[in-house]
Amino acid sequence: MGTELLAPLDLAFWHLESDAHPMHLGALAVFSPAPGPVPGADAETVLELLGTRAAAIPRLRMRVRDVLLPVGGAAWFVDKDFDVHRHIRRVRLGGPESRDEGGGFMAGATRLAGELMERPLERGLPPWQMYVIGAAGGGPFAVLVKLHHALADGMRAVAIGAGIFDEIAAAGRVRGGAAVRRARTVPPRSWMPGPRQVAGRALGRIEDLGRAFGVGASMVRASRLDPRGVPALTASSSGTRRLATADLDLDAVQRIRRVAGGTTNDVLLAVVAGALRRWLHERGEPLPGEDPRALVPVSRRRPGQTAATGNKLSAYLLGLPVGEPDPWKRLGAVRAAMDRNKAAGPFRGAGAVAVLADQLPSLAHRFGAPLAGNAARMLFDVLVTSVPLPRSALSLGGCPLRAVYPMAPLARGQALAVALSTYGGRVRVGLVADGKAVPDLERLARCADEEVAELLALLPAP
Repeated sequence: MGTELLAPLDLAFWHLESDAHPMHLGALAVFSPAPGPVPGADAETVLELLGTRAAAIPRLRMRVRDVLLPVGGAAWFVDKDFDVHRHIRRVRLGGPESRDEGGGFMAGATRLAGELMERPLERGLPPWQMYVIGAAGGGPFAVLVKLHHALADGMRAVAIGAGIFDEIAAAGRVRGGAAVRRARTVPPRSWMPGPRQVAGRALGRIEDLGRAFGVGASMVRASRLDPRGVPALTASSSGTRRLATADLDLDAVQRIRRVAGGTTNDVLLAVVAGALRRWLHERGEPLPGEDPRALVPVSRRRPGQTAATGNKLSAYLLGLPVGEPDPWKRLGAVRAAMDRNKAAGPFRGAGAVAVLADQLPSLAHRFGAPLAGNAARMLFDVLVTSVPLPRSALSLGGCPLRAVYPMAPLARGQALAVALSTYGGRVRVGLVADGKAVPDLERLARCADEEVAELLALLPAP
């Protein structure tokens, strides 16, 4: 893999970052001890295994450097001094409760993960980090993965991170040998496009600019005159991060979907709306006069598209109906709004801010990132994203993967981001919040589980 220019959207994520607003994605993968006569996994073995597998992923050897052309641009370069041991570290949990399979270990792991998510990635190195979190004497352990958003969107992050697992690493070794043999027989492609390519790109660029103009106009129409948004979800950033997790029963969610119609994601968005309503009530806060807006990312990747491309994102804007007291009516409102979004498509509407960012020149991202970051609260209050995971059972060094909790970065001025993934018959919810603005994040996580239980209780008898 040689030099590769950062795509405009990747460059936007790179320049949006500040010390108080790190722009990395995260995932907390929790593992049970390997089955067999020897309890637990040896931390040094896990570290060595992670190092070997991460070093074999070409994308993780790339770092960002400025370039002369285009002006204001940057590119991915292979780090000639790459040392995987600078990216993988061990963090020990103290106390006997950290060795159990229950709440003690998870409480300690999520607390530590929140603190580690506060730290921006070092920009002179390939922008990723992994931490092995566990007790000194074995037992369950977790791996926290941090990838800069410029390196990958959610789907690409899963594809990169999956290379650490036993099953995918083994398959990759088989495919890798065949890929090397094919590469020797395929002549290199010229960097100079032919006449047809030039014409095709020109037409595509005109279409892109027209699309960007439409998105920009809809953004202006959708922007709020009062940028304060919903007070409970708005914060002047303290630079601190707090993480909480929830585990929802996927079978229960599917039962609700079958009765209500729509998609599983519609149900989960309604659960988020209901959880926010419960949380505000428990806090003793009045419900907002205007429904909080969620930015719901959607992938623009096409089936079979090369995995080497950068971020391919758009998004929908969704008003979360927290003012509606009836759970089923909330779900109906979410489903209707998402149906309207999907009918318009991912390239239409104010939520498609990433499409607009993808059309701006490099210099605009370099100097306009602070303005763009401050404008986020004028469009939305909370990010709610779903991250697809492999359906098959996974393991690391023979230790079964128990759960994966995804984590999204916080937009400037906002206090909460919600990420969801499905694995092992459960919907895993990762909540990331500003630590000072939302000290009661665990309460919000509990409210999500209560909302599913209420929807389930309201189902008609079979």
